[in-house]
Amino acid sequence: MTDNNAFHLDIRDDGIAVITIDVPGERMNTLKDSFADEVGRLMNRLEDNSDVKGVVFISGKPDSFIAGADINMINDCETAADTESLARKGQAMFDRIEQLNVPVVAAIHGACLGGGLELAMACHVRVCTDSEKTALGLPEVQLGLLPGSGGTQRLPALVGVQQGLTMILTGKQLRAKQALKAGLVHEIVPHSILLDAAVKQAKKAKAKPAKANLKGVSKLLEATAYGRGIIYKKAGEQAQAKAKGNYPAIDKIIKAVKTGVEKGRDAGLDYEARAFGELAMTPESYQLRQIFFATTEMKKETGADGVKPGEVKRVGVLGGGLMGGGIAFVTAAKAGIPARIKDISPEGITHALHYSYERLNKKVKRRHMRRAELEKTMLSLSGSLDYSGFDRVDVVIEAVFEDLDLKKKMVADVESHGKEGVIFATNTSSLPITQIAEGAQYPERVIGLHYFSPVDKMPLAEIITHEQTSKETIATTVALAKKQGKTPIVVKDGAGFFVNRILAPYMNEAARLLIGGEPIEHIDKSLVKFGFPVGPITLLDEVGIDVAAKVAPILVKELGTRFEAPAAFDKLIGDDRKGKKNNKGFYQYGKGVKGKPVDKSVYSLLNIEPQAKHDGEEIAELCVLPMLNEAAYCLQEGIIRSARDGDIGSVFGIGFPPFRGGPFRYMDAEGIGSIVKRMERLAEKRGDRYQPAPLLKQMAEQGKRFYE
Repeated sequence: MTDNNAFHLDIRDDGIAVITIDVPGERMNTLKDSFADEVGRLMNRLEDNSDVKGVVFISGKPDSFIAGADINMINDCETAADTESLARKGQAMFDRIEQLNVPVVAAIHGACLGGGLELAMACHVRVCTDSEKTALGLPEVQLGLLPGSGGTQRLPALVGVQQGLTMILTGKQLRAKQALKAGLVHEIVPHSILLDAAVKQAKKAKAKPAKANLKGVSKLLEATAYGRGIIYKKAGEQAQAKAKGNYPAIDKIIKAVKTGVEKGRDAGLDYEARAFGELAMTPESYQLRQIFFATTEMKKETGADGVKPGEVKRVGVLGGGLMGGGIAFVTAAKAGIPARIKDISPEGITHALHYSYERLNKKVKRRHMRRAELEKTMLSLSGSLDYSGFDRVDVVIEAVFEDLDLKKKMVADVESHGKEGVIFATNTSSLPITQIAEGAQYPERVIGLHYFSPVDKMPLAEIITHEQTSKETIATTVALAKKQGKTPIVVKDGAGFFVNRILAPYMNEAARLLIGGEPIEHIDKSLVKFGFPVGPITLLDEVGIDVAAKVAPILVKELGTRFEAPAAFDKLIGDDRKGKKNNKGFYQYGKGVKGKPVDKSVYSLLNIEPQAKHDGEEIAELCVLPMLNEAAYCLQEGIIRSARDGDIGSVFGIGFPPFRGGPFRYMDAEGIGSIVKRMERLAEKRGDRYQPAPLLKQMAEQGKRFYE
């Protein structure tokens, strides 16, 4: 075989054919359309060779099996029929693997996702490593698709209908022990003996697909059409409770699985291929794929062209509160970098260390991590009441109170106690970085690193630069954030930066609707139906009503009257309503409270008689349009570098509906001319805060788009 091939065949003396998958020029293996012919030729050779006693598929990449199919293949398709043809080609390729008359074994280490798992499931046996890097799943739903090469048929056959549907509908990935328990893999081994174990399996296994070995209630439910009907119904209800009808893939996934189970695999595969083609042409899948491409592109960027990041061997964290504890955790547990926490009290350090221990211990209990790994990670965390040890850290991340003088003092302290060249990264959500860097000896090493709460779950980090921040500081901070598991966007210094700046007018408008008499649940449900994970009133409770009230005047002072918050905040703060943090906000909290009931005393406090005056779509428009407008202002002023960065920041930072692509892709889809007309109409009725940004007006006049 030539070096341009991705599948390399080696027939050993014992009759076991080892096929090494190694896509040339790629860091990870992804399946491409052209591989169907290559695999077809391989199958011909194996079928014609009577000396072959078994086959093993293994990866030539150090840390992955197959990470999935190349999504660019779908973008190259112009019609549903083109995409359906792709799916049928993949189905045929994997059918040939399954139909080999000798045992076929998948030797899995690292990511085995999407098309990679579909290939592995076409094998008769699966052996995987016990590595943390090993993960098996079908994440196509996250791209608005379903598995198109037999995944909707083989997974339920291997793990049962209930488990199979759960995995396909959520994109959930299983670790090695979970996969073994589910029946998805047959054996777990250390990486060092993966090939030997796979060869051993190939010598003793049978050349036929495995079947689900269900027990207990699952076995009883799945044994009858009535029981399976309950599973299909419940799966749909649970998925749609979150999706609110916004993801067309959900119903098609359930129908594909149901068709295969009730009518046979051939019927299931036929429906799967047709559904795959149809879904690929939906606007939802298009937008989700664009987010995928954008994040993939961003992973390759340093944030500062032509500059390599500096090495970060140790990190210091100032402040042991919720943010500081979270930052220390992602530094030690995800980035694998030792973190030293400084706080003014022993309790602060204890709290921060306990934060990490709790999260690591959960992983141990769920068998995602060994106890030894927990102990190793905890040993990389330390604490101090002074700056001892800070002379060895490369980056200090400050997470103290939002007080400008205090943060400036932290800069001076770090510059006097830290090592030469240390970077000072401030985790502020509202204070200008330029002001924090004032008076610094080395302002070029001061940068903003804004995390979102809770730090270990929220994927975004804003890297905020001021005029004197050096390129090396930017590149080093971006690289650190990536190691911590974050998707970083680089933004320019300015009030509210990007995420909080576009969030403020959205929240303000929701508050105005409330004062106007719209019921709290109606406002929240309208925005959840639009696609946000939670409504704006719920978000106010979670962020803290007091925090929102504090940020509002800063934005008004820096950016003007369109950021003026409604008077409701003063009354709420006067009644000590801070939200979830003190169990007193718009909703009821505390012991004995079931569900999420509205605290109706809010209405009397604000002199409101709640009554719906707008339908859900109108409420969504009134809240979302000011957010879109502010995003355009941010692009116009250079706060964000590109529409792409703004879309990623919005989706990952505030949960802007991913299937709508982010503010800029959403405006393109709706038509910028249409957005401008709608805003101008609202400006006449509701005030100048709806006046469209100059950039939007200019683009509407010129017929331009953000993504040409």
